[in-house]
Amino acid sequence: WEYRQLPAVHRASRPTRPDKARRVGYKAKQGYSIYRVRVVRGDRKTKVAKGIVYGKPTNHGINKIKMKRNLRSIAEERVGRKCSTLRVLNSYWVA
Repeated sequence: WEYRQLPAVHRASRPTRPDKARRVGYKAKQGYSIYRVRVVRGDRKTKVAKGIVYGKPTNHGINKIKMKRNLRSIAEERVGRKCSTLRVLNSYWVA
């Protein structure tokens, strides 16, 4: 519940799963910071005005569009964009 009240990309004071964080390369020392990212799960939606699609029926789909990249890479990219001075080391699933 509390994660939903926070911004989509925010800094966490400590790892949510310390064992997993250490396994993917986190060390509790200066220079390491933890960020938590929220990514909307599920299929993507085609960005079209009022749901009007022109062309052949094969391109009429709006709701069941599958994302080419996985949610992990999207989350890592969002943190990388927000914290451009830092480098993304790794990531793990939280909730």
